[in-house]
Amino acid sequence: MVQTLTEFDTIAAISTPIGEGGISIVRLSGEAAVPIVNQIFKGKNLTKVPSHTINYGHIIDPETKQVIDEVMVSVMRAPKTFTREDIVEINCHGGIVVTNRILQLLLGHGARMADAGEFTKRAFMNGRIDLTQAESVMDIVRAKTDKAREVAEKQLEGGLLTKIQAMRQEILDTLANVEVNIDYPEYDADTITAKQMAGVSKSVIAKIERLLTTASEGTALRNGLATAIIGQPNVGKSSLLNYLTKSDKAIVTDVAGTTRDTLEEYVSVKGVPLKLIDTAGIRQTDNKVEKIGVERSKKALDQADLVLLLLDASHDLTPADQELIAATANKKRIIILNKTDLGQQLNKEELETTTASEVIATSILQEQNLTQLEDAIKQLFFNGIENSNDEVLVTNQRQVGLLQKAKKQLEDVIIAVNDEVPVDIVQIDLNGAWDTLGEITGESSPDELVNELFSQFCLGK
Repeated sequence: MVQTLTEFDTIAAISTPIGEGGISIVRLSGEAAVPIVNQIFKGKNLTKVPSHTINYGHIIDPETKQVIDEVMVSVMRAPKTFTREDIVEINCHGGIVVTNRILQLLLGHGARMADAGEFTKRAFMNGRIDLTQAESVMDIVRAKTDKAREVAEKQLEGGLLTKIQAMRQEILDTLANVEVNIDYPEYDADTITAKQMAGVSKSVIAKIERLLTTASEGTALRNGLATAIIGQPNVGKSSLLNYLTKSDKAIVTDVAGTTRDTLEEYVSVKGVPLKLIDTAGIRQTDNKVEKIGVERSKKALDQADLVLLLLDASHDLTPADQELIAATANKKRIIILNKTDLGQQLNKEELETTTASEVIATSILQEQNLTQLEDAIKQLFFNGIENSNDEVLVTNQRQVGLLQKAKKQLEDVIIAVNDEVPVDIVQIDLNGAWDTLGEITGESSPDELVNELFSQFCLGK
């Protein structure tokens, strides 16, 4: 018989990475979680044990009476669980065969396989968390630095939720006044109501703009900052990549044009996650292979969030150097004067003035001033935010897009008020902004959006 998937089924999945390890965890959630596990568990009667207890025993195959594994079973009853449903977690030995065998037994005794992200989706559907907190769960899993983890933890605690709810309440209070004015016009004046609508719109716009200023930092923490290492051949790009990654990822020689393709590596620099791209030297060349590398370097430059532009400090600027300085003028960049150990011909202060960029003189070979470079990267992106203990960061494009949409709707309210549009018409945009902010937290999100968001989660989460 084909099983119908419903939100009321008891679901099961492996919640730890598949492979060899100390333990694996098989998780169940749903009304029948405890009875299902009790059918294959030899030990205490799990239907009678207290909630939030860990119980020793064995998993057996009821048909063959074969012992599958020695386990510890955690029983957590609703509503004090992550999903607000009964949850059971089986801690078994961390082998692929034994973990899958236990999962198959559970599926054969009444559970169904969980969809990707379904545990977290149930937490959302049951009011345990909102959409921003659900997204933070995945951010914690994917965090590449301690700072990224800290920001995700704040989101999970409801940092962004609190701010969004406060803005929605501010709008809602005004909408209530508008309704009173529409229903009982003798108790209020249109001009007073219109001023209230414009005033609350300006107030909420200011709060939205403050959140939007954190978007680049939040996205960088979440996804890693695309960082292109740019420069002429043999200027030290690969040496810089090797230093930042603390490994020999790139071949370093005295021969110009050694790097023929872009190399990528994720690193953490002072809490800033960087997706480093070591590019081929950008120059005119007749070599077909090197020419392809140069084109890829130019593409990496276009897509970069941050540019580390290396120049040879032991020589005067060449026309090719000038072209690279011009090509990166509209990018966030740090200019690195490398090879100072060979003598410094370029003037650091003069270059800072002419390029309006941070300039750091260094010898990558001698590892001089590289800590200063790391500090500059951190300062460039997290000045005033990195050290804040209560800052809430917007961490993904879904949130950014909805905040921008709400801001536009509120700006339309102000324009309409100034044009003396009737309040019941202006109310439409104000109500739209209230709904849009609700989409961020999931309070007014369509089912399709919710399903799409949770489908990006891993199984067992």
